[in-house]
Amino acid sequence: MGFSDLLDSIGGLGRFQFINITLLFFAGVLVGSHQVLQNFTAAVPEHHCKIPNMTITLLKAFIPHDQNNKPVSCLQFKEPQWHLIFSNSSLTNTTGLKTELCRHGWTYKRQEFTETIVSEWDLVCDMKHLRHTSQTIYMIGVLVGAIILGSLSDNWQFAGTSTAFSPSYSVYCFLRFLAGFAVSGVLLNSVSLNLEWIPIRSRTIFGAVFTGCFTLAQIVLAGTAFAIQDWRKLQIALSVPIFVPFVYSWWFPESARWLALNKKPDQAIQIIKKVSRINGRAKEGEAITAEVLLMHMQKEIQVSKKAYTVYDLFLRRVFVCHPLPRCATSFSYFGLIMDLQKFTLSVCLVQLIFALIEIPCKTVSSLMMMFLGRRFTQKSVLMVPGCLVLVNTFLPNELQTVRTTLAVIAKGLFASCFKCVYMYTSELYPTIIRQTGMGFASTLARVGSMTAPLVMMLEDYFSYLPGLTYGLFPIIAGCFVFFLPETLNVPLPDTIDDVEAQQTLAYLQK
Repeated sequence: MGFSDLLDSIGGLGRFQFINITLLFFAGVLVGSHQVLQNFTAAVPEHHCKIPNMTITLLKAFIPHDQNNKPVSCLQFKEPQWHLIFSNSSLTNTTGLKTELCRHGWTYKRQEFTETIVSEWDLVCDMKHLRHTSQTIYMIGVLVGAIILGSLSDNWQFAGTSTAFSPSYSVYCFLRFLAGFAVSGVLLNSVSLNLEWIPIRSRTIFGAVFTGCFTLAQIVLAGTAFAIQDWRKLQIALSVPIFVPFVYSWWFPESARWLALNKKPDQAIQIIKKVSRINGRAKEGEAITAEVLLMHMQKEIQVSKKAYTVYDLFLRRVFVCHPLPRCATSFSYFGLIMDLQKFTLSVCLVQLIFALIEIPCKTVSSLMMMFLGRRFTQKSVLMVPGCLVLVNTFLPNELQTVRTTLAVIAKGLFASCFKCVYMYTSELYPTIIRQTGMGFASTLARVGSMTAPLVMMLEDYFSYLPGLTYGLFPIIAGCFVFFLPETLNVPLPDTIDDVEAQQTLAYLQK
């Protein structure tokens, strides 16, 4: 007997579980949009050097134009070239003409976005890397939140709203760091609270439902960004509602399993009885005493008397093989989704398409997880999109429709990989160290997501390098999944010995 049997006796999958996941789902939707918010708040409008008191008809005399007859972004002529005004051809030779960097700032085309942090603080040309840096700083905040496991995140819920009032780029980055810290705490705790109260047979489907909050978050983001083109107003619109989950967070009960393992059986019994009443099984809940609980959790409690840390797993296969898939998933996912402006479509439309593709991809991957297993699914949703990214890297820009299609499919598969890796991670670690293990795994994932924007900067030196990196990393990571145990229909491990037994069984079955 174990805690899962006890959970089944008080309703298993009942009213409490549905309320719990609904409230967690709503919180996930609100905070999930902040993960890719910079696609809009830090969008780069078309721009060129500002020429004071100059009409667009005379612009050719002051700014070089490219082969598409559009003004270049970062250069202007040292002296006016009046003869170029009378040339209607984009092939006019301007090679010998002297140019210089923009003297008076930049003029921005405000057709799709009225204001972004790029146009407000001139994060273009020599300063363009600061745009990617700010996203990296946000991900560092998520990383720190993962390390601390979000225990302090509630104190920083104001950060998202405060970001809208940033007077400078440096203040903006600091507040984005705090927002990332809070988001990490909410997401980590949501996964744990969801998993602890879901019966084994329903983990896959409910895990898929919960990860759907990120899909809905992107759809909400695309619609909100289409309606609000100013980055400050958009930041407020997506941050203020986060206070709603903060208000009802008192409702979520602590894990009864965790309380029992930490010598608080009386509190665990109270929570179990509360859950049983909500599920309409009050009679069964009243029959559960401290003795019954201890009987069901005898093995876990005995093992908990020994102090375990994350270092106890370092020499075991799960810690050798699992970090790379977590890191690769975040790395390639954010590397793909944080550069939507390279497509010829509207950013809002691309964001919507990228969100909608997750629905069929996550549905298929959920079925694969249920019938083909976690390990096979994890390998597939890592290696297949990695191959698509590699193919896309070498396709010519003229095949824009093909490139966009491959990118959309790859993004959907990487999103499915997120769903799978969250579920797989939670099932690989034992109860006694699950929260610590998930925090460590999330830390590695954030290392991937915080380095992804930095890799984009390398395209200035070698245009193929970002695509090669985003494609090869998940393929290599997929190879490591071969050495992990299968967890389909396997009870959650309670001890490190259970994990080792699963790994031994997986090895014998090969």
